[in-house]
Amino acid sequence: MRWAGQQIDAETPGTLPGLGSIAGLVRSVTTPEFQGITFHEVLARSALNSVPGTALPFNWTVNPYRGCTHACRYCFARPTHKYLELDTGDDFDRQIVVKTNVADVLRRELARPSWSHEQVALGTNTDPYQRAEGRYRLMPGIIEALAASGTPLSILTKGTLLRRDLGLLSAAATEVRVGIGISLALGDEELRRRLEPGVPSVRGRLDLIRAIREANLPCGVMVAPVLPWLTDSTEQLDELFGGLAEAGATGVTTLILHLRPGVKDWFMSWLAHDHPNLVARYESLYAHGSYAAPSFRKSFEDKARPLLDKHGFGRSSSHRAKPINGMHTTGVVDGAESGWGEPNPTTSRFRPPPRPQPPAPPPTQQPLF
Repeated sequence: MRWAGQQIDAETPGTLPGLGSIAGLVRSVTTPEFQGITFHEVLARSALNSVPGTALPFNWTVNPYRGCTHACRYCFARPTHKYLELDTGDDFDRQIVVKTNVADVLRRELARPSWSHEQVALGTNTDPYQRAEGRYRLMPGIIEALAASGTPLSILTKGTLLRRDLGLLSAAATEVRVGIGISLALGDEELRRRLEPGVPSVRGRLDLIRAIREANLPCGVMVAPVLPWLTDSTEQLDELFGGLAEAGATGVTTLILHLRPGVKDWFMSWLAHDHPNLVARYESLYAHGSYAAPSFRKSFEDKARPLLDKHGFGRSSSHRAKPINGMHTTGVVDGAESGWGEPNPTTSRFRPPPRPQPPAPPPTQQPLF
């Protein structure tokens, strides 16, 4: 293994702002296999994040990573990098914070007598199955810790790496409620490459949905964000919903793009380069804030609702949509299928299945991922 740019417990001249003195920083790692990306390994002091008082169906989250190599131009989590004095554009895509001890810390927190075994959500900020997870393998320990403590969990991801953990998730589902959501916002592979260059292919995520359902686990899909005048035509939505139904999705939620400060400039620069004819329309649509004008949202719901009904994701199979964290929704995964229902008993006999042993490395150097 060849590592470069290592730092240990000390600020080094020339270190990126904010990271040289970040609490728990162990080292910063670069590798030829991930050109231009730096992984900052830290020892976290806490794992559970409290998010009470929101419209979300959970009050607790775990985020093993900060920043995301998916590099989605529209990612709402980009402003979180400001806390590290990093920018919300390239730094968010290329400066990835890795909480290497997150599973151990989580086990300690879940063992506290005060823990009430509420649902814990993963993938609410940055993706827990982004490519770095292939190296760091943080999710198996997190899943095991939650299931063993009797804590229900839900995962939202674009990462096909989740397939690796399907056996573990199936075992966990025998003890606690497990919800899985896949984010798949568009069916145009060329647009996907330009807009979310680090995300697995459309076909790969459709295959992942099939694999999740074959494992007898629920799989809702977030069609989010829907991009005005780019991915919101009747024909595009009809084709995408049909593909999701064929793959076995258990529900669909649609969210129209919202552009927070710190995200808007980054997305609009992409739009000006790839679709300059739409810049004025977007500026008008988002002239009064982060969310599309109410008239546009209403028009979209009127268009999407019959298509959701057509493909089995409408009112007859899911409850009436409600705003989630201020974002308008059309079609919501049923709580009983999504894993967003009642907590499970506070005791558990969960035993993870044996993990396959990795093959012995050859004498030549192995890639990092």
